[in-house]
Amino acid sequence: MDLRGTTVEVVGALTAWLTGLDDQPLVVETSGSTGRPKRVELSRRAVLASVSATARRLGGEGRWLLALPAGYVAGAQVVCRSVVAGEPPVLLEDHASVAAAVEAGRPAYASLVPTQLHRLLDDEDETRALGSLRTVLLGGGPIDPALRTRAADAGVRVVATYGSAETAGGCVYDGVALDGVGLATEPDGRLRVSGPTLFDGYEGDPELTARVLVDGWFRTEDAARIDEDGRLQVLGRLDDMVVTGGVNVPAPAVARRLREHPAVGAAEVLGVPDEEWGSRLVAFVVGELSLADARTWVAERHPRSWAPRQLVTVDELPLLANGKVDRVQLASAAASR
Repeated sequence: MDLRGTTVEVVGALTAWLTGLDDQPLVVETSGSTGRPKRVELSRRAVLASVSATARRLGGEGRWLLALPAGYVAGAQVVCRSVVAGEPPVLLEDHASVAAAVEAGRPAYASLVPTQLHRLLDDEDETRALGSLRTVLLGGGPIDPALRTRAADAGVRVVATYGSAETAGGCVYDGVALDGVGLATEPDGRLRVSGPTLFDGYEGDPELTARVLVDGWFRTEDAARIDEDGRLQVLGRLDDMVVTGGVNVPAPAVARRLREHPAVGAAEVLGVPDEEWGSRLVAFVVGELSLADARTWVAERHPRSWAPRQLVTVDELPLLANGKVDRVQLASAAASR
């Protein structure tokens, strides 16, 4: 079953699919933030395993506020969790604001991306509405510690999630795997995930499926560390490791450092082809910051070789429909300068 149509149509289709008796998989497209989207096949068993594990981790079921596109896995899971709890989700698009949606539907939970939370915390009424929820799941991109602190200070309980369409959505909450989910790393740091929430394969692409689903493990594209207590720390995508001038630079670490600058509202870092350096490290910044200041700021915390060699100031970072940064558009913008 494909997730296509209006939000109301997708909610209706998911509701019917959850109670179906056939073995038709749910087909969810990946975001395509780094290239061509993949079509992920999820069994009803995997989706329901994720729903029940989430309820156990959060301490109970309840109605959810749907503030994400229902056609992607994060939004689809919001619908499924709410339907399984016996209450249809509250659709943000039916209301003028989160505050109005919370007042009308009394949801217990919501799932947001960092950009949404950042903007909502600028409004007192929206912040108060978020604070009335039991939990706000936050995923889909890097989460700055300052944003979590700001939310906590405002009385909003945030839980950071890690997952993908291939894991039926978030499978690690605040660094701790959901019940039944296994985590491991390969010698190069690649993260592997196992457990009942894994997808069955990519529609129409058995070769790629065979490469990433191996012996019951999903070989992700992310680099990670697992602490002695089993807590996961995602370092970024393997292809976020930019080789510039012969040096391996983790672009997400550079972006996190730039976001700590008081003059920066948002930042993203990636590599683009360069004749001299092989790849040129480019920083995209919302705020008033010069390249010289950016390089100095990064070098105060990291090796000088990690400092960006180009800085592009933007009014806002381009986003895909699911709230993730459109890295393809950023790379194109950098290459054209």
